[in-house]
Amino acid sequence: MSEEVLSSSALEDLRERIVDALLTLSSVGFGDFDAELKVSARNPHALDPVFASINELVTLFAAEQEQSDAFRKELEGQLELIEKQRMAIRELSTPIIELWNGILCLPVVGVMDTVRSSEMTAALLQAIVDKKTRYAIIDITGIDVMDTGTVDHFIRMARAVGHLGAECALTGLNPHIAQTVVHMGIDLSGVVTHRTLRDALTAFVSRR
Repeated sequence: MSEEVLSSSALEDLRERIVDALLTLSSVGFGDFDAELKVSARNPHALDPVFASINELVTLFAAEQEQSDAFRKELEGQLELIEKQRMAIRELSTPIIELWNGILCLPVVGVMDTVRSSEMTAALLQAIVDKKTRYAIIDITGIDVMDTGTVDHFIRMARAVGHLGAECALTGLNPHIAQTVVHMGIDLSGVVTHRTLRDALTAFVSRR
């Protein structure tokens, strides 16, 4: 009779320990690596070696998770830095200078494409609204070669400025670009042009 009671007691203890193990593993699955199974050195149990192995695995998982979190934070920091650098490069590639109260200048340097043209136009239009600009100058002195697509970008930009009620002038056309525009048959009659930025400023100030 006592043997049957002892067997029942041992079975119940075994069930409780298995339940503890399952709960611990479940907690680990939810990211709780602080859970630890009890292993007794004084009163060893048949499951103690298994529980000790589980505890070691949990410790390893915790270390791996810590390294993963550190790597993720480092990666997020690098991505944030890259985004800041990208924004800085964008601002440098699209500098908008307030020459005078109500007068903005957008110096264009380098190669124009659809994406850059869209960014420039958006930045210029926003600056016109924010600063209540009356006159915007797009200076293309830094552009050596101009094709049909590039000219179309500037025409659209100038027209967009006009829709906001501001005047727009295109400056910096060199002889090569002027000749290219003529050969291409591009009509710039709707766009005010000046040879230099100084000429554009002089013309605007004399009218005001």
